[in-house]
Amino acid sequence: MTTHSEATGLTRRRFLSTSGKALLGTGAGLLVLSERAKGANDRVVVGHIGVGGMGNGHVGWFAGMPDVDTAAICDVDQNRCRDTLKRLQGMRPETKAEAYHDFRRVLERTDIDAISCATPDHWHALATILAFQSGKDVYSEKPLSHSLREGQAMLANGRRYGRVFQLGTQIHAGDNYHRVVELVRSGVLGRIHTVRIWKNGGTGDMGYPPETEPPADLDYGMWLGPAPWHPYVAQRCHFNFRYFWDYSGGDYADFWCHIADIFFWSMNPGQPKTIEARGESPNGIADTPAWIDVDYEFPDLKVYWTTRTPDVPGAAGKGIGCQFEGEKGSLACDYGSRVIFLDGKQMDDIPDVPITLPRSPGHPQDFVRCVKSRELTESNLAYVREMTIPMHLGCISFRLKRKLTWDAKKEQVVGDDAANALLSRPYRAPWYLPL
Repeated sequence: MTTHSEATGLTRRRFLSTSGKALLGTGAGLLVLSERAKGANDRVVVGHIGVGGMGNGHVGWFAGMPDVDTAAICDVDQNRCRDTLKRLQGMRPETKAEAYHDFRRVLERTDIDAISCATPDHWHALATILAFQSGKDVYSEKPLSHSLREGQAMLANGRRYGRVFQLGTQIHAGDNYHRVVELVRSGVLGRIHTVRIWKNGGTGDMGYPPETEPPADLDYGMWLGPAPWHPYVAQRCHFNFRYFWDYSGGDYADFWCHIADIFFWSMNPGQPKTIEARGESPNGIADTPAWIDVDYEFPDLKVYWTTRTPDVPGAAGKGIGCQFEGEKGSLACDYGSRVIFLDGKQMDDIPDVPITLPRSPGHPQDFVRCVKSRELTESNLAYVREMTIPMHLGCISFRLKRKLTWDAKKEQVVGDDAANALLSRPYRAPWYLPL
């Protein structure tokens, strides 16, 4: 562990000093509880796990809140850890934050109330569950989990340990999404029979770069964690991890929650009955979809995910979006705008539809409020887990190149052992998933 006074001189020896020690909580069993409950006016102490691009965003958000203190900065990349700690010290000169290489050292601290997790996707579930078991609340980047079964385990542990969770669907907090929900729920569009959601782009040709030794400042074994072993290739690591099934699910998995969120929030559709994906894989070493289209059949509802913007009213020019088609009219939206087609007219709002949803103070602000109050967050675990399941099923249909029939009650694919095998995956030893 590096102390505050040593932080600016963090060395590789100090950074990796815990690697040879016996570490708690390889899977389950990290049961260090926070030492005090939070009162409504108390300060919240956070630790940040994973401080790349989005992780630095987390650090900035929480450092900007007067009732939040940062106690820990953790990353397996020594340079990222050092640079982010320096950045925090510039924002909050009084900080006593310490730098860590192993996130389990952060979870052992009883003075930390909550963590933010901005690791690669394959770490989200395990970091979250171990945080729950150590008595800490979690603000985690999306997607929720690498596999469907991981989401099950996250929800079970969250409930068992009574923890607060917020998924980083920051657009959820915006006024536009709130207003779209009010408009769709009002019934002015009539019964919604078709929903189209889309995101342009996909995995490109990354070529076949060579295997090399990992850089000296990266603990590559810890970066891989529960993922399958693979020789180090720089283009598989850091930002590009999302283009490999070992760690993520491409643009589809990355952006699903941001735009499917408005559909699930507005309609509470339950789970799909059938899932059928089409698409292509890229050339080169990457293997997540170059493009993917998925047809979902929900009860009394058709839902289509497409990689290209659909040719429907209001969608033109939107690289990501959602369109609701009802019996009386339609509404198309993206993160910050909406357009309604009703009674032969085009408009951006219907004043007669009342404001019924309380507006958000901001996504991380909502999390801190709920850490204190113990209320459900805006993007709470039960909600986002339900919303994430169709994405996992779309990935499986793409990989197997066949249509799936989903039994939502049993949470398994009907009559398809290969598909059910892809609902989870074995962890690389010594890591395991606490069920």
